[in-house]
Amino acid sequence: MRSTLKFLLALAVAFVVMMAFRALVFTIYTVPGSQLEPAFKAGDRVMVNRWSYGLRTGGQGLFSYGRLCWQAVGKGDYVAVDDSIGNVSIGRCTGLPGDTVKWQERTFIVPGKASCAKHDYYMTDRFGLVREEQIIGRVFLIVYNRAPGSPFWNGYDSERLLLPR
Repeated sequence: MRSTLKFLLALAVAFVVMMAFRALVFTIYTVPGSQLEPAFKAGDRVMVNRWSYGLRTGGQGLFSYGRLCWQAVGKGDYVAVDDSIGNVSIGRCTGLPGDTVKWQERTFIVPGKASCAKHDYYMTDRFGLVREEQIIGRVFLIVYNRAPGSPFWNGYDSERLLLPR
């Protein structure tokens, strides 16, 4: 009885530590379509470092948005972006605050706090302007690829296993 209780307690602690690690340090997202080819293929499972630009804190409810250990997003970085309704997508940063960019045949300056904007914004190839608080982290690894719609025991691409980004 006592050894069973110890085992269950150790299992529960391991589960809590694993969930905290996944929520605060690294997480995995799926690339849904082929818009990012050749860098990513549909079905890629990518690992995102949530600390790469600083850990996001607050933003809803009682606490205001902030980042612990803040670092700037780099031009050319592949980032995971939260669209504020629970969907996460991957995009490439093509413009930093203050840069002059061309998007959809229009030229403009990416706004930032230095130019009296309320937030720093970043230009992405897929979403246009994205607020800093929407960026979850940097994609740093393709963990594996599984073809969309295939059963879990089939459809894996052995050439897309643990590829650094």
